[in-house]
Amino acid sequence: VQLIESGGGLVQAGGSLSLSCAASGRTFSNDVMGWFRQAPGKSREFVAAIGWNGGSKYYADSVKGRFAISRDNTKNTVYLQLNSLKPEDTAVYVCAADVTASQAIRVPCSGSCYWGQGTQVTVSS
Repeated sequence: VQLIESGGGLVQAGGSLSLSCAASGRTFSNDVMGWFRQAPGKSREFVAAIGWNGGSKYYADSVKGRFAISRDNTKNTVYLQLNSLKPEDTAVYVCAADVTASQAIRVPCSGSCYWGQGTQVTVSS
């Protein structure tokens, strides 16, 4: 099973980026998928999660109103649209699939989770 992120890069503050996470090896169409991030010297931080059919979404307060999570189960892919980026959004963004949950009503991955390798997002001031 692999989760492969793409779409990271360097952007100026106020700009936008679109991240994708494509899963292979199994389908996650019944599971919560989400994004976390880790900045240098900091612990991993929850960003956003989405329920199995996109009907439930859950965001960290720090990104609410700026980031949007979506998914396409036909492509086994989850997306994260990052808008109004700030320098403090700089981090490695990691995709996750929580096979113990189907609705995004809390931070996922307290138990078993699949993880990607991450994609770097750098926001310059």
